[in-house]
Amino acid sequence: MPETVAWFHCFAGIAGDMALGALVDAGAGIDDVRALLKRLPVGGWEIRADDVLRGGIGATHLVVEAEDTKVVRTYSHIVGLIEEARFPSRLRDRALAVFDAIAVAEAHLHRRNIDHVHFHEVGALDSIVDIVGTAAALEVLGVDVVTSSVVTTGTGMIRAAHGMLPNPSPATVAMLATAGAPTRGIDVPVELTTPTGAGILAALATSFGPMPPMTITASGFGAGTRELDNTPNATQVVIGTALVAETTPGQPVTLLEANIDDATGETLAHTIAVLLEAGAHDAWVTPIVMKKGRPAHTIAVLVDPVEAGRLADVLARETGTLGVRGSTLQRWPSRRELDEVTVEGEPVRVKVSPNRVKVEHDDAARVARRTGLPLREVVSLAEEAWRRRGVRTPAQDPDPPEPA
Repeated sequence: MPETVAWFHCFAGIAGDMALGALVDAGAGIDDVRALLKRLPVGGWEIRADDVLRGGIGATHLVVEAEDTKVVRTYSHIVGLIEEARFPSRLRDRALAVFDAIAVAEAHLHRRNIDHVHFHEVGALDSIVDIVGTAAALEVLGVDVVTSSVVTTGTGMIRAAHGMLPNPSPATVAMLATAGAPTRGIDVPVELTTPTGAGILAALATSFGPMPPMTITASGFGAGTRELDNTPNATQVVIGTALVAETTPGQPVTLLEANIDDATGETLAHTIAVLLEAGAHDAWVTPIVMKKGRPAHTIAVLVDPVEAGRLADVLARETGTLGVRGSTLQRWPSRRELDEVTVEGEPVRVKVSPNRVKVEHDDAARVARRTGLPLREVVSLAEEAWRRRGVRTPAQDPDPPEPA
């Protein structure tokens, strides 16, 4: 059956209330969303949908009225709330995925174990309602696939629980980077994309780019709180039925290549490392034979199209090549999430996708050196530790029974 697609157009960024407001504006009944949210085992909140104008465009401003309890919730606490709510499985998995993406980013930034991450703004009732409400609205609309445009961010500084932070915030940048989301900054001193909005895209968006091929069935705008001078402060969502084709359009990428016949193996290895550190999606070396039988190597680099020029300069600078060629391709990356387990008392990161769990080599090698265990055993122990935690996939976890 054709899938229902939701494409978020983040021309002015995205926040939790803007994502939820856009979905309500596109037809997700606020009463239906509220009824699902009421399953959360926490009270002291209410939502309403206000009709407003942003830049002359009609939009829905989703307002969450919540008690200011000063409660600082941990990631484990929020997971418990969502698990206890007995949501439909897809709604639950989407909400958990968003909080997981935020927790992983915060754990890395604050050097904490993920279970001990303290959510300040994101743990407040209004943010919980925004995130779970967005997952609920997607369920009400029957959305199967979430995609997004290029994500717009502002500039300057913003005030947060930890004091003044650069805009976009470090957590927002980390999540957009992990998701491989193309971004653009505009000279507006406003937090256009928040950690909540970035978490929604990082966890739920399967691709980024122009509107995917679809038959449009609905659209809506979710309003931000303030007016902007030159841009409607809103996030647009377009809902439609995906056009069935032989192949689904992938994420645009640029392949850069250079033939090198005068570099040592050490230079080639160093070049690959520098390119990856500079932001390349991937890089590799292939042995070739050039004219007159000269042995040589091709260095290939897969990059985001907007970074092609900068990475081509890096490739030329590191190798001394007289030219770099490029071609435009597409890729279909599987959705993946970062997680962390403990092996012999040492943290080890794992990358989780729908089809496999892959242990980060550098972490496994570090543990192997410190413990004296063979690398392959460390990898096996890390994979087993992740499985023992009882992590479930949607295919393994049927809908929980409805409450009596």
